[in-house]
Amino acid sequence: MDLTFRKATVDDIDLLTKTRIEVLRAANRLPVDTDMGDVEKQSRLYYEKALRDGTHTACLVFDRDRWVGAGGISYYQVMPTYHNPSGNKAYIMNMYTHPEYRRQGIAFRMLDLLVGDARSKQIAFISLEATAMGRPLYEKYGFVPMDDEMILPDG
Repeated sequence: MDLTFRKATVDDIDLLTKTRIEVLRAANRLPVDTDMGDVEKQSRLYYEKALRDGTHTACLVFDRDRWVGAGGISYYQVMPTYHNPSGNKAYIMNMYTHPEYRRQGIAFRMLDLLVGDARSKQIAFISLEATAMGRPLYEKYGFVPMDDEMILPDG
């Protein structure tokens, strides 16, 4: 293996959009023929805006010229609180490693890069949603389940 980890740029939007769809198909166990046209269009628009304005950092992993993994972190602000006076938060998403490359430390290193990016912006509150497969990695890294969050389902 000859792995390269690098921060994505606006020149990578085609690859980022393609990988986003691949990540969503895998995470949601979607058949290959599931229509993802709207999600693909909105993902492209998201990357075009967020990479330019700094509200998202995406990282890509390559084995020579082959794309083998990705990860991203989105930045946003909520009202300040006692525990988070700036209100700045980060949300890790789009973590993916190609099946042939799993269990080799790639995702852990990706987390280091993304968490480091957030820390460089003085953001202490970092959250994520974990699939059953990803949960052991995130726990090993130091993430803990949250007790107080709730969600209102659609419909």
